[in-house]
Amino acid sequence: MAEAGTGVHSEPVDPGSDLSTDLSTDMVGSAGTQLPSKPPRQGQGQGHSPSQGPVLAVVALGGAIGACARYGAGLIWPTAAGHFPWTTFGINVLGCAVIGVFMVVITDVWAAHRLVRPFFGTGVLGGFTTFSTYTVDIQKLVDGGHAATGLAYLAATMVAALAAVWLAATSTRRVIGWRRR
Repeated sequence: MAEAGTGVHSEPVDPGSDLSTDLSTDMVGSAGTQLPSKPPRQGQGQGHSPSQGPVLAVVALGGAIGACARYGAGLIWPTAAGHFPWTTFGINVLGCAVIGVFMVVITDVWAAHRLVRPFFGTGVLGGFTTFSTYTVDIQKLVDGGHAATGLAYLAATMVAALAAVWLAATSTRRVIGWRRR
C-alpha cells in the first residue's frame, strides 16, 4: 500500500524473507523514476570497492600523521584568545604551498605509485591543513568581540592559501623547466 501522494510503499516486510524476490518492479521513487527490483550485490552501490581498502588505509594513516603534525605545531606555537591565529594561518598557507609543489611533481615529473597521492595529498596534507579550525577560530574571534580580527583572518587565509598554491605550482614548474634545459 502506498501513502497518499508519496509513491512510497509502506507494506510490512517479513524479516525472514528474501528482499530480492519481495520487491516489486512497479515501485516508483520520489522523482517518478523506476526503482530497482533487486538490491545491489555485495560491493555494488555502496560507494567503494574492495580495491579501495588500501586507499582508505593510506588516507587514514596520512591523515593521522598530518593531524599529529598540526597538533604539535599548535602546542609549540599556541594562540592566545582574541589574537590573530598565526599558527593555524601558517599551517594552512604552508600546506597549500606544499600541495602546489606536490601536485606538479606527481603530474609533471614523477609517475608515482597509485597510493602516493591519497597518502600524501589527501591524508598527510588534508590532516595537516585545517580549514575546520579556521572556521572555529573565526567564530571564536567574532563571539569574543574581535570581529575585525576575525574578518581579517577570514580574508587573509583565503588570499594567502590560494596565492601559496599558485606561487608554489608556478615556481615548481619553472624550476622543472629550467632543469630540463
